[in-house]
Amino acid sequence: MEKIGVGVMGCGVISDVYLKNMTRLFPVLDVRAVADVIPEKAAARAGQHKIPRYGAPEDLLSDDSIRIIVNLTTPPHHCSVAKEALGAGKNVYNEKPLGMTREEGRELLDMAAEGGLHVGGAPDTFLGAGIQACRRGMDEGLIGDAVGAAAFCVGPGHEHWHPSPAFYYQAGGGPVFDMAPYYLTALVSLLGPISGVRGHARRTHSRRIISSEPLKGTEIPVEVPTHYSSSLEFAAGALASVMFSFDVWGSGLPRLEIYGSKGSLSLPDPNGFDGPARYLKAGETEWRELPLGASFRENCRGLGVADMAYAILRRRKPRADGDMAHHVLEVMEAMGDSGEAGGPHRIESRCGRPAAMPLDASPEGWD
Repeated sequence: MEKIGVGVMGCGVISDVYLKNMTRLFPVLDVRAVADVIPEKAAARAGQHKIPRYGAPEDLLSDDSIRIIVNLTTPPHHCSVAKEALGAGKNVYNEKPLGMTREEGRELLDMAAEGGLHVGGAPDTFLGAGIQACRRGMDEGLIGDAVGAAAFCVGPGHEHWHPSPAFYYQAGGGPVFDMAPYYLTALVSLLGPISGVRGHARRTHSRRIISSEPLKGTEIPVEVPTHYSSSLEFAAGALASVMFSFDVWGSGLPRLEIYGSKGSLSLPDPNGFDGPARYLKAGETEWRELPLGASFRENCRGLGVADMAYAILRRRKPRADGDMAHHVLEVMEAMGDSGEAGGPHRIESRCGRPAAMPLDASPEGWD
């Protein structure tokens, strides 16, 4: 099998699962080097996952054998790192969000188009068995025409578990930029693009106290809203109610549901790859489970990178592509804009629904 050389920028917490999967699960990927501005982090990850080389970011950019840069830096650096990679002739897969603003995202798309390169990004969880089972059901008319949807991701905040949570409360953080990509990407992949946003947002606390180790007791400033409530209008006509919050201690709300003219669909956690996925047909009272495919049910982060590699080899569009990532970025930014202005916000960008994953997809290959 032909392999695509990969380099990883940023060796923080999330890099562990990416490197584990990209070096062991997907034969199409050849992880050749890792880099971080803190050399010790790069060295540790290289040793842990048996990566041949580690070094500074510029070392990856000058390596002609690397064709995809996986950008796992913190959100404020996503655009600048991606621009350097695109400028060096590399395809780029960004961790979410694609950039800090819709303008940054647009700049990356334009650079990629000019260079004949791919740019895309997380999340890739919508390619997992759970959401893909829902995709097949909807494509087969299981619940009829989509009427509405609901998405809720609420909790008390990341300072209670993350070892260094301050950046979640700075620009590029907050519950929308951190968690909404999973929910919005799943919805867009199933219902198509969003045409309008109306919402409200608030910052409940000006400071937070870390309760996780090793920084327990440290105060951190809160620079972004921490509770969002919004309504979304999809171009195809469906309406959705969504809530994202770091200010909720407990809730019985569903994570993600879609309501159709012939039934309802209860989706699995879009922050994962597995099920269960359930549906209720009109006139019935019992929910039933959708059958899931056998592949991509565990934590498969890096699946989107592998799909980009196959896209390069087969000259097609990646499923976790830049158009959808940019569209989701614009929607997230609009949720904050409409919350501050108190009025509706029209979404200018559009994207297509990504191709469904084949039923017989396996780590060894798919199209």
